[in-house]
Amino acid sequence: MNIKNLKEGLHDGFLIGLGYFAVAFSLGLVARKAGLSPIQGFLASFLNHASAGENGLYTSIATLATYAEVAIITLIANARYLLMSCSLSQRFDPQAPFFHRLLVGFGITDEFFGVSIARPGYLSTTHFYSCALLAIFMWSAGDFMGIWLGNLLPLSVVSALSVSLYGMFIAIIIPPSKKDKVVALAVAASFALSYLCTLTPCIKELSGGTRTIILTILIATVAAIVKPVKEEDLK
Repeated sequence: MNIKNLKEGLHDGFLIGLGYFAVAFSLGLVARKAGLSPIQGFLASFLNHASAGENGLYTSIATLATYAEVAIITLIANARYLLMSCSLSQRFDPQAPFFHRLLVGFGITDEFFGVSIARPGYLSTTHFYSCALLAIFMWSAGDFMGIWLGNLLPLSVVSALSVSLYGMFIAIIIPPSKKDKVVALAVAASFALSYLCTLTPCIKELSGGTRTIILTILIATVAAIVKPVKEEDLK
């Protein structure tokens, strides 16, 4: 079973990593303008796995922000992962040791959360670690190459490559939506409400991460009331 999970994790990690590399390459261009070296960019990406959070980090460095300002900006940009951590923690085997929960929490991204939450049964740490380590390495390598090679590739090419991430998200949400009408309705509601939030006064002024948190809480609460997930369904 561990070998199977390892192979599936490496497969998923490579596909995610392809999209990560393209996005990280463009972030490397921002890091280069902020004065970071390729090694510094690699380490920053290895420790910060969110594009919005990393962009905020590099922008803050470029404007000579204080350490406190950098920390606050990074926290706000990555706040949605607090919710993902809470949700994913319920997919652990009750006997799972604390250090697994800690390491998985460190590695959570939108993509890792999506592929992990869509798998049946308890969370496989073998799958998660193999997936995350490969994709995070490709993410960090993309940042490294972006800083090193500078503006060698046109931004239009880098943007086109990053579309693969959206394709991956579609592949994640379609199968469970076909199996469960409640999930399908939740997905449809998330699309519709996300769009409405970009048009609604005051709400559209909030950051994307904040809007995601608000919608996640509302939609997840309604879905949990309509169709709660029983513990035996996780086994």
